[in-house]
Amino acid sequence: MGIDKNMRILVVDDYKTMLRIIRNLLKQLSFNNIDDAMDGSSALQKLREKEFGLVISDWNMEPMTGLELLKEVRADEKLKDLPFIMITAESKAENVIVAKKAGVSNYIVKPFNAETLKAKIASVLGDF
Repeated sequence: MGIDKNMRILVVDDYKTMLRIIRNLLKQLSFNNIDDAMDGSSALQKLREKEFGLVISDWNMEPMTGLELLKEVRADEKLKDLPFIMITAESKAENVIVAKKAGVSNYIVKPFNAETLKAKIASVLGDF
């Protein structure tokens, strides 16, 4: 049983360019049901309105960071088991530890390519 390529994926980043890059990488991996949000609070609203199979979120955003979004998702009974991949430009070990404690499913450091994204998604959802 492989990954459902039609599952809805939410990409959260405050840079339109990064949203486009991640969307294109996901399309290269045959995911086409992609939604996006420009910040954590609008992402949370979408997560509560529709069903998603995966969240890929940037860490550094205003007004709600990716870490704050992750904590909100983990605190929500309906969303707490949602796979959540955090993306950041910083590879500091303490950030990884903080994200792990908050319940992140996996972690990607920028820059990354389709292979890295595929490996991280596979580690969270299973091989495809």
